[in-house]
Amino acid sequence: QVQLVESGGGLVQSGDSLRLSCVASIRTFSRSTMSWFRQAPGKEREFVAAISRSGSSTYFADSVKGRFTISRDNAKNTVYLQMNTLQPADTAVYYCAAKETLVILTTPREYDYWGQGTQVTVSS
Repeated sequence: QVQLVESGGGLVQSGDSLRLSCVASIRTFSRSTMSWFRQAPGKEREFVAAISRSGSSTYFADSVKGRFTISRDNAKNTVYLQMNTLQPADTAVYYCAAKETLVILTTPREYDYWGQGTQVTVSS
């Protein structure tokens, strides 16, 4: 059974907003850094945003800084990605990832748990 499940993707127009959710069934959620990655067709998986286990620290890729916000609710074992002012370049499958650690991680190979992904398509 999958331990991370993303939802909230869909088809939107340029300038629209979308909120993605990732529900984790792992016991270490509250002790884990959580991140969002995305992968467009023909491209490698790229880092989008990360949040520390307490939610006190966040980090964003330059391409989404100022437009996206990452947050978490440890009581619900859920991490969110609020995506504003979406652009066609944001079109990709978005993945949730988890790693039990004290630090922010931005490389896919550093993460232990992954969701199945949710498709975000932004039309021009």
